[in-house]
Amino acid sequence: MSDLEVLILKLEPGPKNGERVHHNPHKTNNRMRRTEEGISNEISQLESDDFVICQKPLELLGEKSEQSGLSVTLESTGLADEKRKYSHFQHLLYRRFAPDISSYVLSDDIKLHSLQLLPIYQTGSLTSDGKNLSQEKELLSLFCFFSLPHVGYLYMVVKSVELMSVYQYPEKSQQAVLTPQFLHVITSNNLQCFTVRCSAAAAREEDPYMDTTLKACPPVSMDVCALRIQLFIGLKAICHFKNHIILLTKADPEAIPERRQSPKRLLSRKDTSVKIKIPPVAEAGWNLYIVNTISPVQLYKEMIDYSNTYKTVKTQSCIHLLSEAHLLVRAALMDASQLEPGEKAELLEAFKESCGHLGDCYSRLDSQHSHLTLPYYKMSGLSMAEVLARMDWTVEDGLQKYERGLIFYINHSLYENLDEELSEELAAKVVQMFYVAEPKQVPHILCSPSMKNINPLTAMSYLRKLDTSGFSSILVTLTKAAVALKMGDLDMHRNEMKSHSEMKLVCGFILEPRLLIQQRKGQIVPTELALHLKETQPGLLVASVLGLQKNNKIGIEEADSFFKVLCAKDEDTTPQLLVDFWEAQLVACLPDVVLQELFFKLTSQYIWRLSKRQPPDTTPLRTSEDLINACSHYGLIYPWVHILISSDSLADKNYTEDLSKLQSLICGPSFDIASIIPFLEPLSEDTIAGLSVHVLCRTRLKEYEQCIDILLERCPEAVIPYANHELKEENRVFRRWKCQVSDCFALLAYPLHNLSLTVCVGGALSSTDIPHLYISASSSS
Repeated sequence: MSDLEVLILKLEPGPKNGERVHHNPHKTNNRMRRTEEGISNEISQLESDDFVICQKPLELLGEKSEQSGLSVTLESTGLADEKRKYSHFQHLLYRRFAPDISSYVLSDDIKLHSLQLLPIYQTGSLTSDGKNLSQEKELLSLFCFFSLPHVGYLYMVVKSVELMSVYQYPEKSQQAVLTPQFLHVITSNNLQCFTVRCSAAAAREEDPYMDTTLKACPPVSMDVCALRIQLFIGLKAICHFKNHIILLTKADPEAIPERRQSPKRLLSRKDTSVKIKIPPVAEAGWNLYIVNTISPVQLYKEMIDYSNTYKTVKTQSCIHLLSEAHLLVRAALMDASQLEPGEKAELLEAFKESCGHLGDCYSRLDSQHSHLTLPYYKMSGLSMAEVLARMDWTVEDGLQKYERGLIFYINHSLYENLDEELSEELAAKVVQMFYVAEPKQVPHILCSPSMKNINPLTAMSYLRKLDTSGFSSILVTLTKAAVALKMGDLDMHRNEMKSHSEMKLVCGFILEPRLLIQQRKGQIVPTELALHLKETQPGLLVASVLGLQKNNKIGIEEADSFFKVLCAKDEDTTPQLLVDFWEAQLVACLPDVVLQELFFKLTSQYIWRLSKRQPPDTTPLRTSEDLINACSHYGLIYPWVHILISSDSLADKNYTEDLSKLQSLICGPSFDIASIIPFLEPLSEDTIAGLSVHVLCRTRLKEYEQCIDILLERCPEAVIPYANHELKEENRVFRRWKCQVSDCFALLAYPLHNLSLTVCVGGALSSTDIPHLYISASSSS
């Protein structure tokens, strides 16, 4: 620091690989010499008694500050050689000020003073109880302050160099000291106190959720405020220690004139001159003061009391003052090591209270910052009912007006599926509020779980007002249908549901998923409308949930849980409605669905039902034929499979449908056969259904010889259709099929098509041995 220049450098340890760091000091010196030479040449040409040469003000940030022309050379004293050669520096800031020559008089005391670096360390969450705070300090933010006699500058210099605040002093300053909470400045006779923005900047560095819908903090760009001015005579120096300000003063006594008279014989002009004498008791006195800074809580309360002056005025003055109080408490909490447990609890309470006051302010404003109502109310810990109780519901000019900040807060709170349920009176007030401010949001508001206690007649009256006011929509229709169910008016419900097509109804549910699905205390809860649709229109319900998933309104696991809760099934039981939903997912080919996982769900359910002979609890929405025609993942069942299962006359319809769907999936092009083999064990090959599934899987794995042997033994009439379908020209094989003599003639009765058979009889034909017929077959063109 020189009289009017300041340079900020960051000294860093160098690399540890033993390589020496070069800082190009010669280039800097050359640049400086060139700059000095140019300036000296200009000055030599212009220098005279008539001119004063002043350089322009200049600010250089980051790497640009290397262009200042100042030469910086590191000199290590008392360091070992191995440490000395690894250190280097980084330029952060250079600033040059120009003296004020407006009065054509250069003042010699226009100089920089009070250069100071202020670190703020990581302290943890503001809501911490202080028991788990880390003992190791981690630098969060670093601030640099320096001052001229009439103005001070505060920079943030950690990740980037940024000018945060400029302080204008009402009087000429002598010295200043910066703390995390205040800036203290002394003049000749006054101690002045200003607010600082360090805590706001550090809060944003510490908390990634700052400036979101969860948390907020007043901006660092606010104008600074003068808090207090205290009178002290002869202030000379100031320093800060914890919660104390230490002042040094010097009281200069007034000079006392005294005339000393000499004897007459020595009378002369010189002897009769007036001389100034300072009595010994009146010599200059030095005083040391220790001033305890006011506690943050007390100052906070004073600022809150003063803000009540602006409580009924919708101006930025109230917000500014409350923001100062909030930052005061926040700064005190960030330095938790200086706090007693009781003091910290008091500060935490003040912090929440300040957030509530700021929420009240922003809720009364209709400005671009009104959205801050939401994070401040969240940080205050107030419930929605408590926030509504703080509102002033007075009517102005016969009209009730609700500002955007309050509407924004309530709207978001109701959308977040809070567990809080408003009373009937408050719920009615909220609906009335939105009907006045944002009529289109009324159906959405009525679908919130927090509005559960609203009177259905009140809700229906506002919905009918929307119809007559020109706000009728599919969403209004569905909401009226849901309210009609609560009223027990089934005729009204049916009329509303019939007024639109099923596709439009699905679109309405996509616009407002809470008509079907709500969350309470972290659990998925089907609505009364969803329960009614399960019994009356299950297809519409499945299509609607599928539309929600397709539009990312509900996740895969959430949808599965919804159908299980809806059908009152435990985790180990799969209702048919959920199987219908899985099948609909395959038909819709949703991009976010993992096909193999969905295949596994369906095949597991089909196999379990077939093995247990368990029929579905409700009638399936789609048959196997519907799925084959609508979905490419369900393939056409091979012809020989129909011949194989035709002998099973005992199977009921539901059993046959599950079997056909499973066979169709296995015949499809997308199914991974190897993944299902371990799960086929419950499905026994002793039954025709189990046999068909096992043979299908082995066929897809190209185990043709085993399949033919099994068919010859269990269903020889299916061998020829199997061979025609599977043993095509591109799969030429030669196999030895073994069968009983009685089956040979049955085989010969079938058309051979492109299959040539050579029949050989072998083996001993005795009464005890069963003769066998060996048939050698090969595919032929």
